[in-house]
Amino acid sequence: MIAMCSSLLGVILVLKNFSFIGDGLSHVAFGAMAAASVMNINNDMPVVLGVTVLCAVLLLRTGNKSSIKGDASLAMLSGGSLAVGYMLMNIFSTSANLSGDVCTTLFGSVSILTLEPSEVWLSVILSISVMGIFAFFYNKIFAITFDEEFAQVSGLNVERCNVITALIVAVVIVLAMKLVGSLLISALVIFPALSAMRVFKSFKSVAICSLIFSTVCALAGMIISILAGTPVGSTIVITDMAAFGIFYFAGKVLA
Repeated sequence: MIAMCSSLLGVILVLKNFSFIGDGLSHVAFGAMAAASVMNINNDMPVVLGVTVLCAVLLLRTGNKSSIKGDASLAMLSGGSLAVGYMLMNIFSTSANLSGDVCTTLFGSVSILTLEPSEVWLSVILSISVMGIFAFFYNKIFAITFDEEFAQVSGLNVERCNVITALIVAVVIVLAMKLVGSLLISALVIFPALSAMRVFKSFKSVAICSLIFSTVCALAGMIISILAGTPVGSTIVITDMAAFGIFYFAGKVLA
């Protein structure tokens, strides 16, 4: 379900040239997760989700209106969050395996079985919500993705729709943190969309292909990780990379 959400989100981000926002916000989530672990908060997902959503909305609302432009502020926030998170874990962490904790946070769990039942259920609820929002606002998302000025002239509240997009980005990032880690989330979001665009041209066909692509690669990656004993997040991303290569050459042939 996380893979399905990521693929739908990736189509929007790639077309709007916002691919880097997922990577930046994932670093924010890392900093929030580090702070929550230092404060001994057992269920850190609500904290991480709240901080990431807040940063996503602030970044989107300020954007180019501030003295520091959107991409620059995102880069500053990304690097700063990583540094603060790692510093907090080094100074205040009581864990005997700090390197293992940091590695798990950055690159995801070694096994999907390490997820808590509460995290699984929260992921299910939020994933359904994200897909429902995408389906309900499909026409508005389509209009804003390709031409914001035309959408605004047509009477759509572009700013509100962009805020909704930012919220979805933040939710998907937090959901994927435990699975693939903060450094690999952007790959989970971007690869399916880019792969679908090699073969298909219409927005709807790209979205559907991206969804199927991401789901199949996630399942294949999990099965391979179980059989080969490899980290599940890295295996899924490598599977996405291999499938992207296939779609890339298929697009060349079809062209």
